[in-house]
Amino acid sequence: MESSFETLINSYIETRVGIAENFLSNTLASHLKNNLLELHQQKQMRHAGTGNTNNVVHNSNTRGDSIYWLDRKHNNSYENLFLDQMDNFISYLNMNCYTGIKDCEFHYTIYEKGAFYKKHIDQFQNNSNRAFSIISYLNTDWTESDGGELCIHHTEKEQHIAPTNCKTVFFKSNEIEHEVLLTNADRLSITGWLKT
Repeated sequence: MESSFETLINSYIETRVGIAENFLSNTLASHLKNNLLELHQQKQMRHAGTGNTNNVVHNSNTRGDSIYWLDRKHNNSYENLFLDQMDNFISYLNMNCYTGIKDCEFHYTIYEKGAFYKKHIDQFQNNSNRAFSIISYLNTDWTESDGGELCIHHTEKEQHIAPTNCKTVFFKSNEIEHEVLLTNADRLSITGWLKT
């Protein structure tokens, strides 16, 4: 597990966007995907907005995904395993990089066919406690024609990241402009933030 933590951190240090191809195990990713699809089938997912609790705006021309927040109170063993792994990553990150992360939050995300999320950063205007964004993908057999790439807007170029199964992406929430390109297939992930 620590090797995937190292991969994520080292690639972040090198390029400002950390990528670890197998941050999640296939088994855990499969169970999380099944949870997400079951929640979606049960209509538990909610249309996502922009802004935080006090100032949420829903605009499908900006953002088209649906979400469901993870919570240990759900007593779902696979969600808790995921949250345990993220807690371990935070401990490792704090110990080795002195980042001062104190909390985290995560939600399941589904972009149905035809959905996208226009260019943005992950920091609220009225709250700066999101330090890092972290996304873990749950898409088996994803192909280039499925679209839905994470597009990172670096100053000098764009970087496109395919949302392939078990991959995790990690970057600074207040620095990296990014977008989710139009998806041609249902695109699944767990998206979250490490907070100071």
